[in-house]
Amino acid sequence: MLPGLGRALRGGWRGGEPQPQVVLAGRATRGRRAGCLPLPAPQVQLLRQTRSWIHQKGAFYSTLVPSDGVTVNYRYGLPVITLTLPTRGERCQFTVKPMVVTVGAFLQDVQREDKGIEKAEVFATDGSKVSDTTLMEVLLMNDFKLVINNTTHSVSAPKKDKLSSEHATEMEDIKSLVHRLFVAVHIEDHQIRKERELLQKLEYLKEQLLPLEQMKARITDSADAKTTRLLWVGLALMSTQGGALAWLTWWVYSWDIMEPVTYFITYGSAMAFYAYFILTKQDYIYPGAKDRQFLHYFYRKSKSQCFSVQQYNKLKEDLAEAEESLRRLRQPLQLRLPIQQINEKD
Repeated sequence: MLPGLGRALRGGWRGGEPQPQVVLAGRATRGRRAGCLPLPAPQVQLLRQTRSWIHQKGAFYSTLVPSDGVTVNYRYGLPVITLTLPTRGERCQFTVKPMVVTVGAFLQDVQREDKGIEKAEVFATDGSKVSDTTLMEVLLMNDFKLVINNTTHSVSAPKKDKLSSEHATEMEDIKSLVHRLFVAVHIEDHQIRKERELLQKLEYLKEQLLPLEQMKARITDSADAKTTRLLWVGLALMSTQGGALAWLTWWVYSWDIMEPVTYFITYGSAMAFYAYFILTKQDYIYPGAKDRQFLHYFYRKSKSQCFSVQQYNKLKEDLAEAEESLRRLRQPLQLRLPIQQINEKD
């Protein structure tokens, strides 16, 4: 109670002494929205005149100290976050469902309540940003910082009473049951939405691959034709070499003269094969040599026609991944079987 006012109430004022004047200053405004508390508090101004004073002196006393900080309290088992809206200067309460609501959803609710909030973020005490997909249940386990526009509010996590082991087990069972019910209710809609997204992705990838597939087909035909032509040229050269050696052996010279020649030709061929191994780190096998020559022609033709092999491979990998995801998504819907049984059937 105020000093002067308390004495007046107890015993009254002595004669000749000026009575203090009590003035109620300020007025409380009610919040414009549900859950918003008024900031201004009624104030009492005590003005006392003494014989030695010429002018009046006043002291202000507030019956309610407004708080601009962010507080978290539990009400009916749910956390209630109270904060001050920067534009309207009102205290507003937000009741969140910690096991369902995420940090991003909470920040969106705050921005919808006050259109003047341009930036709202949540940071941990060490300065790292909290992801928008984090559940409020996880956020409220530790202290954190709420940044609204350029103002940082330090928020202390509310202390909850420790649950007994039996009660904790019951809560875990209830959470598991709620999760199963949520999955059972929303799984079909989720699968349909996911299937629609995969179909749209497949259509987009096929549109991107169509011109690349046409260009690749032309380059492949050209490289394959050049490789086949090179193989036939090699056969023709080997036939010509065999015919020349036979003509020189039986018609021009004798075998005694041509035998060293054929020896050095064979030795030169062995050196050529060894050089191929040193350069390619592969044995000289005809299918491998053919594929290597095909790739050589293919990449050279692709470079001349500005065909991006890396982009083509990336699109093909994305297409295969999307088709596999769609196959895994559709089969449980049609056969009503777990994925393990489907794989055994396949």
